Amino acid sequence: MATLPENPDPLGEALHLLRVNGSFYCRSELTAPWGVELPPMPDSMMFHVVTRGRCYLESPGVATRELRVGDLALVPHGDGHVLTSEPGGKSTGLFDLHRELLTPRYELLEHGGGGAKTSVMCVVVTFDHPAIERLLEVLPRTLVIEAEESGQTDWIRSSINLMAAEMQTLGPGGEAVITRLADILLIQVIRSWLERDPNAQTGWLGALRDPQIGRAISFIQRDPAHPWTVALLAHEIGMSRSAFSAKFTELVGEPAMRYITRWRMQLAVSWLQDGKVRISELHRKLGYASEAAFSRAFKRCMGVPPNVVLRPQGETGRAEPNSNTALIRA
Repeated sequence: MATLPENPDPLGEALHLLRVNGSFYCRSELTAPWGVELPPMPDSMMFHVVTRGRCYLESPGVATRELRVGDLALVPHGDGHVLTSEPGGKSTGLFDLHRELLTPRYELLEHGGGGAKTSVMCVVVTFDHPAIERLLEVLPRTLVIEAEESGQTDWIRSSINLMAAEMQTLGPGGEAVITRLADILLIQVIRSWLERDPNAQTGWLGALRDPQIGRAISFIQRDPAHPWTVALLAHEIGMSRSAFSAKFTELVGEPAMRYITRWRMQLAVSWLQDGKVRISELHRKLGYASEAAFSRAFKRCMGVPPNVVLRPQGETGRAEPNSNTALIRA
């Protein structure tokens, strides 16, 4: 093969792939006592930033967390949860509260009993790259970055302040600015978590940090059409075939060839849903000898034929949070 340029930071390369595909924003002005129950939002990440006052985050199976000014709570798996002025307080479903839709992607929620004031920025985001599936496998159910924590917090605080200012004024191009800030903010939050949580050293993320296996994963993800084999990958990173195979399986949690297949199929799903690649083109882009061979592999891996995940006729791209807005405004 033509040798790919060496990448010194496979983990950074993986984080670079994370780009917000769609987003929805809500600025909440709340007065105690109050409680808002947010529904599950599958295939989405939700995060909340407290800009005034304090509140509590309650989520099934997770200890209640107090959030103060500058704290950020990420709900990576889109689980249903409650924000409330006091632990165990009464809450009202989001769908039952009046929200003012300021733009198709931005709404204002005012709610509460007239007491102490709390302001919260709430953001729902979706992504358009299969790397997010790998990342979600290792992220906790909730992730809280406190304002006074060390590490990446200067970047996080700056991003929060810029986002809060944009959400307050929403000038021309404001939604685009907020979306880019959401990109930056989420990557900084994940970086902060990587630095401080031992669980981040295991699984796919741990494998990316490994000098040898991280390089192999980088090769696979940068050139999915290449006819990779265990022997070839082992040669590229300077390991024996048996040692590479054992180490890859140990760190990643599955054999290298299964990882390659799953990565290719996740790319295929992403490209098909984007509507930018035809089924007839996928086999060449993903290293299969024919369309029939690709279709068989896709069905074997994903359980359905590739045409099932095609973008519906008439749509012009992936569903963005007006799929979320439709949910939020149900």
